Amino acid sequence: MNAHHRLDSRLERHPLVRKVAACMTVSFLTTSISLSTLATLTAGFGVKAWFANVIATAVGTFPSYRLNRRWVWRHTDASDPWREVLPFWIMSFTGLALSTLAVAITDHWAASHGLASTTRTIAVLAANVGSFGLLWVAQFVMLDRVLFRSRAGRAGPPTIRGAGL
Repeated sequence: MNAHHRLDSRLERHPLVRKVAACMTVSFLTTSISLSTLATLTAGFGVKAWFANVIATAVGTFPSYRLNRRWVWRHTDASDPWREVLPFWIMSFTGLALSTLAVAITDHWAASHGLASTTRTIAVLAANVGSFGLLWVAQFVMLDRVLFRSRAGRAGPPTIRGAGL
């Protein structure tokens, strides 16, 4: 048995640990996509930091939803647009609002202090990561306990039998 298989076996025995590890992996991947987009747009194309952040967040949200739903929470059926997709995008764009504010404030501060382009870009990226990092735990709990909780754990509509009649 190789080390990868042993790790998989251990994670399967601890579903919460597996989900946290997988969700962190998804976050790392999608954050890399978003940060690369943000850095390319701001440093490479001179796009205003706040607007570049909007684009970067939207670019990262697509794979984040799909990977979280299918890989982390193992839902392979059709997505529910009202119960899953819309709340996920609302959470992502709440994070976007917070990160855009943080990025704009940081960029203004960096510009007013005459920071060099590279230092300014690093400050903007740190503001982006920091603001999304604050929301990561809350988002994980919301995804695990509400949006993507196991089908068996979901309360369905009341039935005559379920009402005790």
